[in-house]
Amino acid sequence: MASSSYSKTTFTFVFLLIMFLPVVISLPKNESDFKPMQELKKLKRIQNHLKKINKPSIKSIKSPDGDLIDCVLSHLQPAFDHPKLKGQKPLEPPLERPKGHNSSDEETTLLETMQLWTQSNEFCPQGTVPIRRTTEHDVLRATSVKRFGRKIIRRVRRDTTSGGHEHAVAFVNGGQYYGAKASINVWTPAVTDPYEFSLSQLWVISGSFGNDLNTVEAGWQVSPELYGDGYPRFFTYWTTDAYQTTGCYNLLCSGFVQTNNRIAIGAAISPRSSYKNKQFDIGIMIWKDPKHGHWWLQFGSGLLIGYWPSFLFSHLQRHASMIQFGGEIVNSRSRGYHTSTQMGSGHFADEGFGKASYFRNLKVVDWDNSLLPLTNLHLLADHPNCYDIKAGKNNIWGNYIYYGGPGRNQRCQ
Repeated sequence: MASSSYSKTTFTFVFLLIMFLPVVISLPKNESDFKPMQELKKLKRIQNHLKKINKPSIKSIKSPDGDLIDCVLSHLQPAFDHPKLKGQKPLEPPLERPKGHNSSDEETTLLETMQLWTQSNEFCPQGTVPIRRTTEHDVLRATSVKRFGRKIIRRVRRDTTSGGHEHAVAFVNGGQYYGAKASINVWTPAVTDPYEFSLSQLWVISGSFGNDLNTVEAGWQVSPELYGDGYPRFFTYWTTDAYQTTGCYNLLCSGFVQTNNRIAIGAAISPRSSYKNKQFDIGIMIWKDPKHGHWWLQFGSGLLIGYWPSFLFSHLQRHASMIQFGGEIVNSRSRGYHTSTQMGSGHFADEGFGKASYFRNLKVVDWDNSLLPLTNLHLLADHPNCYDIKAGKNNIWGNYIYYGGPGRNQRCQ
C-alpha cells in the first residue's frame, strides 16, 4: 500500500511539473519580452507610419498645451507624397477671392482668436508650414493604424440611422455651389467618452449619399481620440468615397496642400467662448478657384491656409450640390444610454447669444465667384431633444443659426 501511495504521489508531481514547465521555461528575460509578437508588429507599423507623416523640420515650437509644432519646408509636407504632386511646390494664392468678401464681416473677436502655439509670437519661417507633430500615443489611441486620422465610416444622410453620429445643421441644396463662408462661435464642449467627438463645421458636398460622396470640410472640433485632450482645434477633412478609404483629418495623409506659415491645422484655438461672457469666433471660407479649379481654404479675416487639389475629387471637380453649416457629435451609448457629450456650448438654441453657440454671416459662392446670402435655408436636427437648431436674419449678422445642446437629459435618453 505504501509503494502504491508513493507511486501516485510521484506521478502527480511529475504531471504537475510537466504542466507548469513550459510556463517556467518561457518566463521573459526582459520587459520587452512581455509584449506579444502582434503588439511588437503593431508598434513597428506605428513607427513606420510616424516616419511617413512627421517630416523633417528646420525648427520646432513648443505649445503651452504640450503640442510640438514642426516647421517643415513647404515642398516636403505630406501632400507632396501624392503621386500627382511629387516634385512640385505649393501654388501661388489665387489672384481673386470671391466678390463680396469683406473683412469687416469678421469682428474684432477674430483678431484675438488664434491658436495656443502662437501666444509667444513665435511663428514658422517663410517657406515653411507649421505641422502639429504626431506622436506614438496619438496613433495608439486609434482603433487601428490604418484608420488613424480618418473619420469613422458612417452614413452621411441626415437621419437617425447615421451610425451614432448626430447633427444639428442648416443646409442649402438644389443648386450649383462654388464655396461657402461663415463665422463659427468657438466653445469647449465636454466630450464624455474618449472615442466620441464634438465638432462645429462647414461642409461642401457633392455626389450622392452613397459611396461616391465628395466633401471638403473645415471648422473646429474636440476629439480626445485624435488629439488626446479636450481643447477645441482648427481642423480640415476631405473624402471622395464617403469616408471609406480616401481622405483624412488635417495633414495626416497626402491631399491638402498648406501654404500658410502662421496657422497649424490641428492646433488648439485660443481664447474660447464662455457662458454669459465674452464670445469668440473664427471665420472660415472655402471656395473653388475659377482659374485652376482647386478648393481654397481661408481662416479668419484673410489668412489663406491652402487648398485641396481638384484632382482628388470626382464630383467636386465641377461644383458642390449642397452646403451645410452646424454641429455633429458621436453618440456611442457606451454606458447603455444617450451620451452627455455636448454640442456647441452645451446649451439649446433658444438660449441665444452668450449662452448658445452660433454661426453668423452664412453665405455661399455662386458660379460667378460672388458671395451671396442664403435663400431657401433648411434646418435639420436628428434628435431635437438632445441637440436643436434655429435660424434668423438681421442687418449685422446676415443669415445666422443658433444650435447645440447638452445631450442626455430628461427628454433625451
